[in-house]
Amino acid sequence: MKKKLLSVLLATTMVASLAGCGGDTGSSETAPATEAPATEAADSGADEAADTSDAEPEKTDETADASSDKTTLTWAIWDKESTPYWTAMADAYMEANPNVTIDMVDLGSSDYMTVLATELSGDGSDFDVVTIKDVPGYATLVQKNAIVALDDKISADGVDLSLYNGATDQVTVDGKLYELPFRNDFWVLYYNKDIFDKAGVEYPSNDMTWEEYDKLARSVTDTTFGSQVYGSHYHTWRSTVGLIGCLDGKHSIIDGEYSFMKPYYEMVLNQEKDGVCRSYSDLKTEELHYSAAFSSGDTAMMNMGSWYISTLISNLASGEYDSSLCGNWGIVKYPHADGVEAGSTLGTITGLSVTSATDIPDQAWDFVRWASGKEGAEVMASTGNFPAIMTDEVVNTIKSLDGFPQDENSIEALNVSNLYLEVPYAENVSEINSVLDTYHSMIMGGEISVDDGISKMNEEIAPLVSK
Repeated sequence: MKKKLLSVLLATTMVASLAGCGGDTGSSETAPATEAPATEAADSGADEAADTSDAEPEKTDETADASSDKTTLTWAIWDKESTPYWTAMADAYMEANPNVTIDMVDLGSSDYMTVLATELSGDGSDFDVVTIKDVPGYATLVQKNAIVALDDKISADGVDLSLYNGATDQVTVDGKLYELPFRNDFWVLYYNKDIFDKAGVEYPSNDMTWEEYDKLARSVTDTTFGSQVYGSHYHTWRSTVGLIGCLDGKHSIIDGEYSFMKPYYEMVLNQEKDGVCRSYSDLKTEELHYSAAFSSGDTAMMNMGSWYISTLISNLASGEYDSSLCGNWGIVKYPHADGVEAGSTLGTITGLSVTSATDIPDQAWDFVRWASGKEGAEVMASTGNFPAIMTDEVVNTIKSLDGFPQDENSIEALNVSNLYLEVPYAENVSEINSVLDTYHSMIMGGEISVDDGISKMNEEIAPLVSK
């Protein structure tokens, strides 16, 4: 029964999952937070805020603590109807806290963070807890003093930040943390087992360097016209290529100097030249979605986020994907540079924050703590999504989903050793993203050399970093 329930929830989560990018995270070329299963298909443009004009009784911490009184906690979210975990989280919390009612206000996924910043710009905001969709939006709310630092609460309640695999360190602002992540999507390597079997080549492993990965991709490539097999595939986002260099824990997109990206741009461009992967220009022209590339059965390996796991499972179960082409699939951990620990990967987080305007900060914090902790993690996993905290119970829940590959490597790939955010906090991170996106497109499109593109990145971003 548990597997059936999880599968139903998972299928609901992924309705119309091929819609592609669900929204803008401040960077058109990095993998959007909305590319995760909950919103992969949900960006319908419904960005009007729900009507919150009805007056609410004044809320105080005293009423929150009184068991005889009901407290209403107002929570800003997006795409409620197509995202099962919002209601699942709210219901589970209210069951554990019967004196609390959670009122979810759907601001829509389109321009969510912009709408939220507007909602929080005055003293009249009704929100107690807000969901943080991306780091650029987080930076805006911190700079506007619209959300509060949580450090005292974290310390008082003994919250173990190490459980977040370093993600919270990367969104700490001047020594203060203004959000706790409750969802985490991280990058893995998907592969088609049938292609490797046919070529008589061993499957990818959970401990590969990028050099070993490149050789493996070449070993299963077939450039014969009409029966091509691509050893690898890179979607057009900058994160699929340029951010590979951030996996050593020493570099990030806010460095201001980007020569560390050069080997990976060269690797992918050389693969393009040799027919190992589809060309960036063709992908742009044809608007080929990464899911179509992998499900077509001619792609051996593809680096992509964990959100695609639920897409694969649900679309194979529904028959939308031909199981004879891509039904025999698996995942392994992201490849790594020499000397870097296996299991180091890129990630995106979705967080929760307490607003400065709330008059029930203790109750708001309690929900943030619960949703971002082990209790909330189990609820997230039950809906087929990846929580920020990956406990043994969570891993067991995910691997028990009908359709999840049961080989040892795929199960082990769920364990992350180091999580490096695609977009860590910086005051000017939106502008930095924009510059990097521009030159990524020019490098991959052949308009500029790798060296010249990186030189322009350095030239234009250095002033932004030094501000």
